[in-house]
Amino acid sequence: MALPAKLQNDLKQFQRLQQELGTIQQQHLQLDLKLREVSHTLDELATVPEDAVLYRPIGGLLLKAKNRKEVQDLLTEEKETLEVRVKAVERQENHLKERYTAMQQDLSQQLQAAGVSPTAGAESES
Repeated sequence: MALPAKLQNDLKQFQRLQQELGTIQQQHLQLDLKLREVSHTLDELATVPEDAVLYRPIGGLLLKAKNRKEVQDLLTEEKETLEVRVKAVERQENHLKERYTAMQQDLSQQLQAAGVSPTAGAESES
């Protein structure tokens, strides 16, 4: 049975939304991992003696840091930036999840109205 053009278009939009949601979830995971890494590094840095020789990355180079505070300040700034980015990605992810759920319900109703089983439609779309 051929689906109406609007329903076909809505299904394509739903698939794009699924891909977008997957991408944003992957970004969220990567940012979370980076944030945990920076937090762990800051925790470890607190246990290093004040006079320890430390290096900080600049591009592809490692340069000797002036002191522990310099490295701590850089890591703290990076952590704060990551926290802001994680919050932004979480908001975007939540918004996409809401759209996804609403669109899923709408498509289910449209498929039922068209006389197609929503589960059969979803399986053939996978």
